[in-house]
Amino acid sequence: MMRTARRAAAVIVTAALVLTGTTTAGADDIDDRRAAAEAQQRAMQDEREQLESELEHTDAELARAVLDLNTVEARLPVAEAELAAAEAELERAEREAAILAQRLSDAQLEEAQVARQIQEGAGKVEEARADIAQMAREEFRGTDDTSALGLVTGAQSTEEFIDGYAASSSAARSQSRTLAELQAQEAIARNLQARLGAIRETITELKRLADENVVAKEAAKEAAEARKAEIEALIEQQKQLNATIEARKQAAIEELDANAAEGAAIEEDLKKIIAEQTERDRRLEEERRRAEAGGGGAPAPGAFLGWPTADPVVTSTYGMRVHPVLGYRRLHAGTDFRAYCGTPILAAQSGTVLYARTLPGLGNQVLVNHGYAGGRSVMSSYNHLSAFAVSSGQQVSRGQVVGYSGTSGTSTACHLHFEVYVDGGTVDPMGWLP
Repeated sequence: MMRTARRAAAVIVTAALVLTGTTTAGADDIDDRRAAAEAQQRAMQDEREQLESELEHTDAELARAVLDLNTVEARLPVAEAELAAAEAELERAEREAAILAQRLSDAQLEEAQVARQIQEGAGKVEEARADIAQMAREEFRGTDDTSALGLVTGAQSTEEFIDGYAASSSAARSQSRTLAELQAQEAIARNLQARLGAIRETITELKRLADENVVAKEAAKEAAEARKAEIEALIEQQKQLNATIEARKQAAIEELDANAAEGAAIEEDLKKIIAEQTERDRRLEEERRRAEAGGGGAPAPGAFLGWPTADPVVTSTYGMRVHPVLGYRRLHAGTDFRAYCGTPILAAQSGTVLYARTLPGLGNQVLVNHGYAGGRSVMSSYNHLSAFAVSSGQQVSRGQVVGYSGTSGTSTACHLHFEVYVDGGTVDPMGWLP
């Protein structure tokens, strides 16, 4: 089974398990899972450039489906980790909501109890104050004491009256029990009132926290629902892409056969051109005499061609490779260089432009004939260009811009597919580059 199909099956199973229920995990475990998923996503993104090269000259719809599947499978584990984090946050918010609700209920119950105690205590205070007031009236009638008058008229508080009256009056001393009860009840009332205020502040704070929790819980719920919906959509997209890949296999095989035929036709055409060059024998003889006179063999190929981009980065090499979907070996007849869309492409050596044309597989192609090196015909081909900078028959110099990188033909992303033909057949370009 192909690599992408195996990976797709594994991801489908994992995602299905996630959607049927997520077990509660510790925060550290969730963080670790998310970090691992993101690392896996980055690795798959790094592999994408290689995958694009492997899919070069493949049926466009199949190639797009494979690359889209790569994107989906890179996103799935991250979405699963985000779902786990959102569900954990929702569980935490729900637990906190239950705790806050219980604390609020307890505080409200305590508030009612304290309010009832204050109401019950108010009667006892009033009774004790009535007794003290009666004592003050009796004292005023017998002594004309102004302090007693102040209590009766309201100019003096009960506490102020008690402080003076208890120290000087024998009647007050005889009524010490009444005075002590009044003082105790009023102290209790003050304490209860302070406690009631503290409880009400607690209730206010609990309600504020509960309101914040409602917002947080709703956000966590929405995040979890969004991730579930995304995972379901990704799984469905994954199934559709796999179906597209299966459906396009035959078309891809036909496309590869057509590209192979195109490559063979190019080689045959070049061989005819070489055969038609009337001066070949003379040049070969001159090269041979020059080599013998110098006491050496043919010049080293690596000294002949220059880099076709200003900042050469190889993304895929020349040679046989296994197709990532179809599973059979084919020749990658050139070297791919990283060249973002519109990058200037440079002639590897001086020569004559044989073709500046558009082909089904190679797209916009510039093919330059560089003449002979070591008695061998050397040509270079620059493919998948977005635009030409030269035309057929034009003379170019080494390093001159011949076109701009693109993704024309059967290509999945902007890059340069660079080929070298020696005596009409493709060879590994790296053997002729510095």
